Amino acid sequence: MEISTETLVNGIKSGDKRLLGKAITLVESKKPEHRIQADLLLKEILPLSGKSIRIGVTGVPGSGKSTFIENFGKLAIEKGKKVAVLAIDPSSAVNKGSILGDKTRMEELSREENAFIRPSPSSGFLGGVANATFESMLLCEAAGYDYILVETVGVGQSEILVSDITDIFLFIKIIGGGDELQGIKRGIMEMIDVVFINKVNDNNIREAKNTKVELMRALHFLPSKEKDWKIPVLLGSALENKGLDKVYLEIENFINLKFTNNNFHKIRQEQAEKRFDYWVQNYILEELKTKENSENEYNSHKKNASELKSNPSSEARLWVEEIFKKKLIIYCLVCFSLHIHHNL
Repeated sequence: MEISTETLVNGIKSGDKRLLGKAITLVESKKPEHRIQADLLLKEILPLSGKSIRIGVTGVPGSGKSTFIENFGKLAIEKGKKVAVLAIDPSSAVNKGSILGDKTRMEELSREENAFIRPSPSSGFLGGVANATFESMLLCEAAGYDYILVETVGVGQSEILVSDITDIFLFIKIIGGGDELQGIKRGIMEMIDVVFINKVNDNNIREAKNTKVELMRALHFLPSKEKDWKIPVLLGSALENKGLDKVYLEIENFINLKFTNNNFHKIRQEQAEKRFDYWVQNYILEELKTKENSENEYNSHKKNASELKSNPSSEARLWVEEIFKKKLIIYCLVCFSLHIHHNL
């Protein structure tokens, strides 16, 4: 049964987790009728959004991101916060759905009254970010969640997309692998706001401290995103709840500094503009691809690219040029017709 927009809005306002989940499913849907309702829903809840702290959490597989989020979430709840987790799962190649199921990996946090966990499929979206993660955050904010943690599937150059929708970017690091900086690309280093070296214990404390020195040395030569912010490198164990209180404190310090520098809302506006540009590109492409003549031409150029009859970049440019030439011709004909009609 379809749920009315009014019911969803009231459910979100009252903190109904089931209806919040339904609302997120709605904004994730690609069906045209769902997109229309999703737009209405987002318009209604926008005045209630924008009051949370958005935290991006990334790290290589096996670094303990889910354990960190679970115990950090419980700590935040103990301090009086409501916590929402948007855990971005890699998509199944078969049905495009989530395949990890982070709720099963955060059982204790999922039982908390003031916690909401939502695994969402990345659907092939670069950077391990679901297509509607930004919109899902707005819904969670409207539902009154103070901290929204976005967990990504891994780490890589395209994680800039995570940084572009969050207020603070947290990198979970583990010890080992010989060169401590191996696998950490410059691109990810330039986006980091806080580093947490996880799984530290009495047996590896010396190695952990060496890792910290190496990271601090590397970060020293990179510009911080925020003026007067020295990126902290913290040691601890998420499993044993060690060092999480320091992470919590550094997050508060970073957010307070952004407000002091008058950058918090400025950066939020820039992020919204980037989402606008992203959707403009997507909607234009989808609109052009679905037009009968354009679709045939699109498939023709795409086939030439896939069979390497031509360079993919060249084929893409040719298709776009053909589209806009036709649009320009149609525009000129309309103007000419209006001019003739006016003279008559």
